Amino acid sequence: MIREEFFPTSVFGKDIKLDNDKLAQDIINWSNQDKGLQKTNYKGWHSQTDMHTKAEYRPLVDELITMCKEVFKEEWLDREPMLGNMWANINPKEGMNQPHIHPNSLFSGVYYVKSNPQAGRLKIYDPRPGAQIIMPVRKKGQPPKHLWRDANLDPFPGRIIMFPAWLWHAVEPNESNDIRISVSFNFIQHGF
Repeated sequence: MIREEFFPTSVFGKDIKLDNDKLAQDIINWSNQDKGLQKTNYKGWHSQTDMHTKAEYRPLVDELITMCKEVFKEEWLDREPMLGNMWANINPKEGMNQPHIHPNSLFSGVYYVKSNPQAGRLKIYDPRPGAQIIMPVRKKGQPPKHLWRDANLDPFPGRIIMFPAWLWHAVEPNESNDIRISVSFNFIQHGF
C-alpha cells in the first residue's frame, strides 16, 4: 500500500528568550490605563491592536519578524513578511477566547508571556469542512495525528506558535488561580 499526505496544515513553534517579567508588567500597566477591546475574549482583557508600534515591545516584534521570515521560507513565499497588527491578552481565572479566525491576514499566532499548564491551551480545529460531517467509530486508543479533528497546544512561556490565519482556533478557559498573558499577531506579505 502507498500512502501520501496532501493538504497538510503546518503549525510552527519556536522558543525564544525575552524578559517576560518586564513584558508582563508592561502589559499589566497598559491594561490598568486602557479598558481594551471586546473581540473573542470572554472575561479577559484584549488590548488595542497597535502594540507593535510601541517601543517597549520592539524586542518581541523583532523575534516575531525573524520567525515569520523562517515560516515564509518553509512555505515558499515570495516578498517579505509585514506585521499587520499585534495585541496583548490577559485571561484571569475562567477567561477564554471563543473560536475564531483572523481575516485579511496570511499567518497569525501567539506568544506566551505568562502562563501555566492549567491556564488554557490553544485549541486548533481541523480546517476541512467535509471532515466534520461524519465522525466514524474508531478503535480504542489514541489515533495518529492525521486523524485528529482538533489538537491542543500547551501555553509555555517564551514560546511562539504561528499558523495560517484561516485556521479556526480558540483558547480554553483559564482554570488556574493566576493570570495568563499572551500576545497575538497577524502577518501579511509586503505589498498586499
